[in-house]
Amino acid sequence: MSKKNKKKKLNKTLIEKMLDQQKIPYKQLQFATVQKGDVKQMDTSILDDEEALVYKTLVCEGNKNSPVVGVVPVTEHLSMKKLAKASGNKKCELLPLKKLVATTGYVHGANTPIGIYQKHHFPIYLDSSMKEHDQIAVSSGEVGRSIMINPNDLQKVTNATFVDLLE
Repeated sequence: MSKKNKKKKLNKTLIEKMLDQQKIPYKQLQFATVQKGDVKQMDTSILDDEEALVYKTLVCEGNKNSPVVGVVPVTEHLSMKKLAKASGNKKCELLPLKKLVATTGYVHGANTPIGIYQKHHFPIYLDSSMKEHDQIAVSSGEVGRSIMINPNDLQKVTNATFVDLLE
């Protein structure tokens, strides 16, 4: 392999290595990042109509069961009421940013349902809209890095439940 081709190849994240071990197919993605306040976020605007294929991972605290994780399209809002009901809570709210790294091991913008489940076994809830697509994108554990994966494979590797989570 020439040096030119080697430079273009992305190093694998721990999540990608884990998926390789389990023989789960995926495609690596890399996005530019933008600084918004105190945090870096992926710039998915280059995707235009396909931006709805990118899903964000939101970690929440419930009043009975906590933490719980909801995964919804970046173009949509998570319904806290629907997540609370699905997770056996009366109410849920986003985990405060200052608790995020201590709770999940990931910084804001890098939370991945795969890594969170593998490390902590927190309950994962995937928005049912995901099943309408052959491939969706979720974070692979680093800001600006994602993977395209089949929703059913994501469900299997995270032991997740498909449920309507959108407001």
